[in-house]
Amino acid sequence: MRVIIRQNGLETPLMQRRLLEAWESVAGEVVAKYTTEKYIKNQTLFVHLENPALRSEVSMMKEELVRKLNNAVGGQMIREIKLV
Repeated sequence: MRVIIRQNGLETPLMQRRLLEAWESVAGEVVAKYTTEKYIKNQTLFVHLENPALRSEVSMMKEELVRKLNNAVGGQMIREIKLV
């Protein structure tokens, strides 16, 4: 099954989808509640947070979140997180 997924070029989109779905469990319920949009482009996870104080707090945890999110999907999908 994995070979078929890889041959059809679906491995990366599936892993990106799993990474986005892992955001709530990795970042936490409170952060997820204030997350209005998230997407991946060029190995960067862009996250829109409504709460400025929370954005500041998440900013300090970016490296840890990158590591945990990549571990959650079992591969190097993102290199950084940008908060918008």
